Amino acid sequence: MKNKFKIAIIGGTGKAGNYLVKELLKQGFHLKLLLRNPESLKIKSPYIEIVKGDARNYGDVHALVKDCQAVISTIGQPKGETPIFSDATRNIIQALSHLNISRYISATGLNVDTPIDKKGPKIKMATDWMKVNYPKTTLDKQVEFEFLSNSNINWTLVRLPLIEQTDQRGKVIVSLEDCPGERISSTDLACFLIAQLSDDTYIKKAPFIANV
Repeated sequence: MKNKFKIAIIGGTGKAGNYLVKELLKQGFHLKLLLRNPESLKIKSPYIEIVKGDARNYGDVHALVKDCQAVISTIGQPKGETPIFSDATRNIIQALSHLNISRYISATGLNVDTPIDKKGPKIKMATDWMKVNYPKTTLDKQVEFEFLSNSNINWTLVRLPLIEQTDQRGKVIVSLEDCPGERISSTDLACFLIAQLSDDTYIKKAPFIANV
C-alpha cells in the first residue's frame, strides 16, 4: 500500500539523488521531482510526477512544492555554471512559507561551518582546501546555511564526506560538531534523509554523518 505522503525532490538524478528516489519508492512514498532534463531520470514509476524546470526559477520551485508535505534536496552544482545553492534555497524557503509547508531536508558538503563546530585537523584542512580551490561554491553553500538559519521553516542541513554509490549499509555516526568519518554509503545517506521526515532531533541543525 502506497504512502499518501508526497515528497518533493530536487536533485533526484545525481549520485545521491538516484538512491534517494529508489529508497523513497521502496518505502512507499509518492514523489514529485524537479528536473531540468526529465529524460535523465532512469527510474520509472507511476508514483513519480515530474516537474520540468530549474531550482533557480521560483515559479518552477513553487509548482514542485505545491501539494507536497516536505522537500528533500540532494542538488549538485552544474558544471560551468554560477553557484546554485543559495538561489535554490531562497526559492525553496519562499515557496514553503507561501504554501504553509515547514519541513525541508537537504544534503551539503562538510565545508559548511556552523557556530558550534569543533572540526578536527582533517576536516579543517578539507574545509580550507575547498575555500581555496572552489571559493564561489563554498561561499554560496555558506550563504545557503545563513538563509536557512534565518528562516522560519523546519530545516535540516546534512553535512557529508565522500559519497560511495552502493546499496550496502553500514553503521552511521552522527555529530553536530565534526565529521566522524571519511565516507558515507549513498543508501545510508538516503535512509538518513528519509528518517528526518518523522524525526525532529535535527530540526534547525546541521549534522555531519558518516560510516564508521
